[in-house]
Amino acid sequence: MSGGLIALLDDVAAIAKVAAASLDDVAAQAAKAGVKAAGIVIDDAAVTPRYVVGFAADRELPIVAKIALGSLRNKLVFLLPAALALSLFAPWAITPLLMAGGLFLCFEGYEKVHELVAGHHDEPGLQASEASSPEALEASKVNGAIRTDMILSAEIMAITLASVPGQSFAMQAVVLAAVGIGITLLVYGAVALIVKADDAGIVMARAGRLALTRALGRGLVKAMPPFLKVLSLVGTAAMLWVGGGIILHGAAMLGFAGPEHALEATGQAASLALGFAQGFIAWLVGAAISGLLGLVLGAVVAAVVGLLTPLLPRRAA
Repeated sequence: MSGGLIALLDDVAAIAKVAAASLDDVAAQAAKAGVKAAGIVIDDAAVTPRYVVGFAADRELPIVAKIALGSLRNKLVFLLPAALALSLFAPWAITPLLMAGGLFLCFEGYEKVHELVAGHHDEPGLQASEASSPEALEASKVNGAIRTDMILSAEIMAITLASVPGQSFAMQAVVLAAVGIGITLLVYGAVALIVKADDAGIVMARAGRLALTRALGRGLVKAMPPFLKVLSLVGTAAMLWVGGGIILHGAAMLGFAGPEHALEATGQAASLALGFAQGFIAWLVGAAISGLLGLVLGAVVAAVVGLLTPLLPRRAA
């Protein structure tokens, strides 16, 4: 009897070890995919706070929560099954679709750079939106944010799927779900902290018992606007470098590996020439060149869009 119990405990321990190893594998794969999607994550965190600008402080967190739930729905209900179906029935299409998403990132990054250089222009119909009721305006902002998130989430899920080649269907499903949930919590948790940081600073500045606390509160309030600008710039740079890198890697996967190899060789040569922090220098040079490529590709896409837009039929007012 005791021997049977010991054998059973051994089996349970073995199963636990296998489960732990599987969880470690999932965590490692999810972390790997999450790192590759870092540029999109940064941009998502940089863009989302603007959707709560102009609303009362007590509506900021509910709006962020609604966008986060919409983002989860995008990833888990729509994109995860689509990605798995793609993996099963058309794995050959993953790289071209990923490259198409990379071109979109380049286009978005170029548009932001152009807006920064040429100045921001309000979209047509903005005044009409501002004139609507607060409830309608909030719903419009949330729906717009969720639509934008669908595109960014699709790229995240595509990058994740491309990061787990050769894995089982179950492993792909678990990693996609883990990355989708993890990135959503990370992005919108960070957004919630960002949008409430100035409120926290005001409370500290007004109600702090210590002079240091009040000073920190005032510093936090003053620091948030430049912080958001820096975050937006980092997000734009990340979109360009990730988009350019996706195009280079996709071209290599399709048999045109020369540009990617040249990029790696340039990074290695620069790191050896400088002789310090070689890994970082190689990465920095590669990211800079990928970003420049992304900017050029984005400009080309913007030019094509500009040529085609007048040819599209216009909706009746």
